[in-house]
Amino acid sequence: MFLGHYGVAFAARRVAPRTSLGTTVFAAQFLDEIWPILLLAGVERVRIVPGLMAASPMDFVSYPISHSLLTAALWALLIGAVYAAVRRYGRGAWVAGLAVLSHWLLDAPMHRPDLPLWPGSHTLVGLGLWNSVPVTMLLELGLFTLGLAWYARGTRPRDRVGRWGLWAMVAVLIGIFLSGLQGAPPPNERAVAVMALGLWLFVPWAAWVDRHREPAMRAEPAPVPSAPRDGATTPASPSLPSPPPRSPASPRR
Repeated sequence: MFLGHYGVAFAARRVAPRTSLGTTVFAAQFLDEIWPILLLAGVERVRIVPGLMAASPMDFVSYPISHSLLTAALWALLIGAVYAAVRRYGRGAWVAGLAVLSHWLLDAPMHRPDLPLWPGSHTLVGLGLWNSVPVTMLLELGLFTLGLAWYARGTRPRDRVGRWGLWAMVAVLIGIFLSGLQGAPPPNERAVAVMALGLWLFVPWAAWVDRHREPAMRAEPAPVPSAPRDGATTPASPSLPSPPPRSPASPRR
């Protein structure tokens, strides 16, 4: 799963409106953000096997720290707790933590059985939907579109950065997703790790865009007519004709 995680990030931003989109992007992609660091450190391993799955050539040999269910839950608790301590915003802490955990839950349908339940677990999870490119595109683009639409409807741009910065980020994300489906596989594990480090760039990009957007305003009720201001003219109201003046009484003789 790639685009779907960003769909979760957009939706999470609506659920916790005081939380930055940069934070929710960081949380939703956290497992994939630490994964390349662990690859480069030699702690986790991946192999490139062209044709392994229709939508992915990567054989995840070992990634218990970044992608086991237990460690994903622990990462979620840690990030939620840190956010609560720094920001003092309970809803944002819950949303950030759940966004971290959602990563594993969204990966499970897509991967072949290679996701461990805990480090050292012999039970591996995965439904293998990456074996179908049409299903992959439907799920990825569907989740991404739903989350993006919800975010876009709940916010509006303050300026050009808020408008075009958002759509530029969307275009780049979709471009990366499509190139992963149609392009040549990476040459080696190190190349995978270096490319995956690029995910960190979307955290400040999302935060930058979000600072240039604001909550969408609801439609205001129609104004109630008020009394005319001083100096304003008002149409004269119709009045009854006044009676003719009475003639003075003649003096008596």
